[in-house]
Amino acid sequence: MTRFSLALAAALSLVATPFAAQAQDEAAAEPAADTRVFTPVNFNINEDLENILLLDLSNGERVAIRLKPDWAPNHVERIKTLTRQGFYDGIIFHRVIDGFMAQTGDPTGTGTGGSDLPDLAEEFHRMPHVRGTVSMARAASEDSANSQFFIVFYPRLTLDNSYTNFGRVISNMAGADAIARGEPPANPTRILQASIAADNKPVPVNTAPRAAEEISIDDLNAPISE
Repeated sequence: MTRFSLALAAALSLVATPFAAQAQDEAAAEPAADTRVFTPVNFNINEDLENILLLDLSNGERVAIRLKPDWAPNHVERIKTLTRQGFYDGIIFHRVIDGFMAQTGDPTGTGTGGSDLPDLAEEFHRMPHVRGTVSMARAASEDSANSQFFIVFYPRLTLDNSYTNFGRVISNMAGADAIARGEPPANPTRILQASIAADNKPVPVNTAPRAAEEISIDDLNAPISE
């Protein structure tokens, strides 16, 4: 198992883990006041195009993700920087677990790779890992996120406060659901092109995404506001 898979695997276990013990300790302690204000996720794909990540996938789908710099500014900036460098173009989803999540962002396709940029310090917050959440993968250290990220298929609240949640799928979660399963998949789904919507890059010719108006947000969890 790769270093970026170890920490995520721990979250799947029902037995006691360091994260579970930490959660129990925190639950027993008096909660600290949190004065941060979180805005709801905006599902209007035509607004704030600078913070919409578009993934054109080899399964013929285009998935739109709302990036949330108010949740995790440094992680959002990293995703945007790598996207604009073309880093994610051609990378596979190397670890896809049915009922859990789809992970990508490793140019080696093994789960051990990343970018040449330095690792990021964690930016944990209160927004939960619900269906459609996009969060950074990491190794054992909380401050080891670099380029890999994952899309959550179903709510996985055991990941909260252990992984940096930086966005949410706002269009075509069904396209994410269609990503091929496996560790790695026998025929992995690939990111043909990642782009920021504000850059208005054309859709790759061998991708035929569904129109945004055909996608219902009923497939997603309702936006969460605090």
